[in-house]
Amino acid sequence: MQIKPRVRIVGAERHQLSQALAGRYRSGESIRVLALSIGRSYGFVHALLEEAGVELRHRGGDYRTRRVKTEASN
Repeated sequence: MQIKPRVRIVGAERHQLSQALAGRYRSGESIRVLALSIGRSYGFVHALLEEAGVELRHRGGDYRTRRVKTEASN
């Protein structure tokens, strides 16, 4: 679903788009993938998801803590 660039999305159309994107985001798609699929920016999609009341996921990455050396391991 490509959206014409530089066209404002308002009213019922905006609500419908935000709900559709919210469903896709909840099913696991990333904001970047959603933005590419509709031809809009990351910020635009992020704003729509917030308007739809979606709880946004945290950024990915390695969250393991550093190993702490103990006296026994020296």
